[in-house]
Amino acid sequence: MKQKVLFICTNNSARSQIAEGFLNNLFKNNYEAFSAGTQQSSLNPYTVEVMKEVGIDISNYRSKSIEEFKNHKFDFVITLCDNAKETCPFFPGKKVIHKSFEDPAAFEGNIEDTLNEFRKIRDKIKNWLIIEFCE
Repeated sequence: MKQKVLFICTNNSARSQIAEGFLNNLFKNNYEAFSAGTQQSSLNPYTVEVMKEVGIDISNYRSKSIEEFKNHKFDFVITLCDNAKETCPFFPGKKVIHKSFEDPAAFEGNIEDTLNEFRKIRDKIKNWLIIEFCE
């Protein structure tokens, strides 16, 4: 049986979407990932683009509020930013993890610099997931 994982960040526009995409693709035999935000927003188009670069299509993903998951049970609940850790209501999980990543959507710069920031965060999240979830 697959273990269920909920990734939470502030807006569910980048970090948690990236983590959901990677876990559902790299470790799909063992885990089923979901993502949500403490504040619902919209999926950042840069997130979709940088995930496409590594062969993962998340274009059908959408931003979700943590309210959608309040009656679900998870094996892991993972906050990916300090704000989510501080403002997130308690979600029961067998294991609660906090790992903070910078918000690439907060970066201000031209398109190429912004894409590079998204790539940097994407790669950090991927590397952390491999260490955390590789069995």
